Amino acid sequence: MRRKPWELPFLAEPEEVAGLRHVLRTHLGLWGLHSVVDAAELCVSELVTNVMRHVGRGTPTTLAVSMNGTYVRIEVHDPEAHALPTLVRAGVEAEDGRGMQLVDALADRWGVELLAGKKVTWCELATDLMSPSGCRVDPRIARAEAVLGSYGEGKVPSLMCPGKLGATAAEEVAIGVIADLLHWFRAHGRDVDDALDRAQMHFEAEVGNFGGGG
Repeated sequence: MRRKPWELPFLAEPEEVAGLRHVLRTHLGLWGLHSVVDAAELCVSELVTNVMRHVGRGTPTTLAVSMNGTYVRIEVHDPEAHALPTLVRAGVEAEDGRGMQLVDALADRWGVELLAGKKVTWCELATDLMSPSGCRVDPRIARAEAVLGSYGEGKVPSLMCPGKLGATAAEEVAIGVIADLLHWFRAHGRDVDDALDRAQMHFEAEVGNFGGGG
């Protein structure tokens, strides 16, 4: 799977945060990185809020998301190189200073880079990917790929034979295989509902052909 970097310019206003979270959730879902979505959304909220609080509302800002190895890297760019975010150990009653404290707790690492004409505040979240372009480590997807491999080679696993398991047990195994295959589709950024619809169309067409030939 190719996980191409992307950027989204916006103005740092409170009403933009929900939209940014939605866009981020959608992209990470397409990348098959559902396990980091919640933490990533919170980090974006805090990084953007930090810009509004310390640089100013309406500041031209950019959200950039990419892969750094097997980590998701989230960057927020703003034009103010002097207002640096700091980690403040806010007390229980404190209303301010919790933003970077939350980012520090959620992210595996974070930092600030000063570039020509802008500041980049970034954080990175670990995923369960084996490689930047690979799929996440999931036994359900591994099982699905084993079935796909056997199917492609014209082999039918003996486990699926009702004579071996009995009809009821074989039905449960078959349902489990379908569920694993749907996880495989989702991990590869495919539309699960579309896959089900297409499979149903294939099934009905094949049943119709067999019926017509009888």
